[in-house]
Amino acid sequence: MRYTLLGILAILLWSSTTALARSLTEQLGTTTTAAAVFLLSGAIGCTHLVLSRKLGRLRRLPRAYLLGSGGLFVLYMVCLYLAIGLAATRVQVIGVGIINYLWPGLTLVFSVPLLGKRARAWLLPGALMAFAGGALAMAQGGSFSWSAFADGLMAGSVPYLLALVAALCWALYSNLSRRWGGKAEGTAVPVFLLASGLVWLALRCLFAEAPQWTLRSAAELLYMATLPTLAAYTFWEAAMRRGNMVLVAALSYFIPLVSTAISCVYLGVRPGANLWTACLLVVAGAVVCKLSLRERAPAPAAIDKSGGAAKNGQ
Repeated sequence: MRYTLLGILAILLWSSTTALARSLTEQLGTTTTAAAVFLLSGAIGCTHLVLSRKLGRLRRLPRAYLLGSGGLFVLYMVCLYLAIGLAATRVQVIGVGIINYLWPGLTLVFSVPLLGKRARAWLLPGALMAFAGGALAMAQGGSFSWSAFADGLMAGSVPYLLALVAALCWALYSNLSRRWGGKAEGTAVPVFLLASGLVWLALRCLFAEAPQWTLRSAAELLYMATLPTLAAYTFWEAAMRRGNMVLVAALSYFIPLVSTAISCVYLGVRPGANLWTACLLVVAGAVVCKLSLRERAPAPAAIDKSGGAAKNGQ
């Protein structure tokens, strides 16, 4: 139960990511923001591992988890911050955020082939409903029409595509971390964060930016590095590997609504009806995906040598 609650807390913290990340990229630049956030969070996390003498546990983690999950983690961070930073307007940022939050439904969809979950026939309609919400988000706040959808796609296809790749990466990461990492002791999230920071630092050297450091940007950076980044990703990792993954992934479908509300208030955006409709479609799609999953029947209790029934662990 503890790990499941940590996953729920991660969901709440993540809801502020889009708004704060966009505010920081406008002040510092995309590569400077991402490099600073991930280097700071990774340094804090790795320092904690060293001081608590848990760094040695990394050696016992499966190589598939370290390399495979780590690669997906870094790719997700690169795609997400690029999508937020490259968005032409703040309205488009909200659309990018909605598309990124296709990952809760995708996590449930991918749990079928990757974790052996059983699904009913309406899993696919649920996924299509969520993707319809993502398509609607591309209308950029106006009333929906096919021409508005086409214009929005052509005007900002790169941020939308990056957000979709990010959603796919995180859905895969959530499932494969459980498959590869399972109940192994230790977590490599601080190392993944530091690796993301180093990738962004390399990108920062390729692009000239003129960051404007202020008390506000420093406060936002400290918040982003410690709570929505280090704490939330560590909590989510614990929930995916040891908690009730299906329940936490299902509850995460509230993120589009909460994140959109926070982003609109913090960034001063007045969303059109289609953005809220897009959120509801993404949420509804994730709900249908959750309802389509069926838990496997528990295995019969084993009989111990004394003749008593042994309890099945969860």
